[in-house]
Amino acid sequence: MASALMRARRSAALPSAAVMALRRAFAAASVGCDIVSAAPGVALQKARSWDEGVSSKFSTTPLKDIFLGKQVVVFGLPGAFTGVCSAQHVPSYKNNIDKFKAKGIDSVICVAVNDPYVLNGWAENLQAKEAIDFYGDFDGSFHKSLELDLDLSAALLGHRSQRWSAYVVDGKIKVLNVEKVPSEFKVSGGEVILGQF
Repeated sequence: MASALMRARRSAALPSAAVMALRRAFAAASVGCDIVSAAPGVALQKARSWDEGVSSKFSTTPLKDIFLGKQVVVFGLPGAFTGVCSAQHVPSYKNNIDKFKAKGIDSVICVAVNDPYVLNGWAENLQAKEAIDFYGDFDGSFHKSLELDLDLSAALLGHRSQRWSAYVVDGKIKVLNVEKVPSEFKVSGGEVILGQF
């Protein structure tokens, strides 16, 4: 009797494990994934000054407004004012913005787990605000939903984003590049993704 109960419990547990695996596969960023559906209810915060934040009543931008009906190149990085992000990642997109526009890209977007005010200062410092749209993922919910989050507490950064890039058409991920470690800059740069679509 006990073994029959154990078998029944195990078989009852299988469907929920399978459902969880399917749910996780659906939510994880991958080619073919709908980025808006994978992060339901998530909104990002456009980079801005504090005064702009106050005057906009701290508005956020739903993902559907960023991605649906558009061709977008989006890249995520561990954080503003950090080494590779400032010296290589953002410049690789800024310096190629005309090539992206010539290929019909509606917008190039940088997303980081930072508040929109820090991102605004960083974008201005890099003189990249005119070329790239910067968005804050202040609580990391966007990156967590896509399973592109990373614990960088060892570098005193806390929970952040992996270094990645994607080409998104009408909300669907067509190309996705994720670095093996955030200190690398091999597959997520502007020059790489330009050659992928």
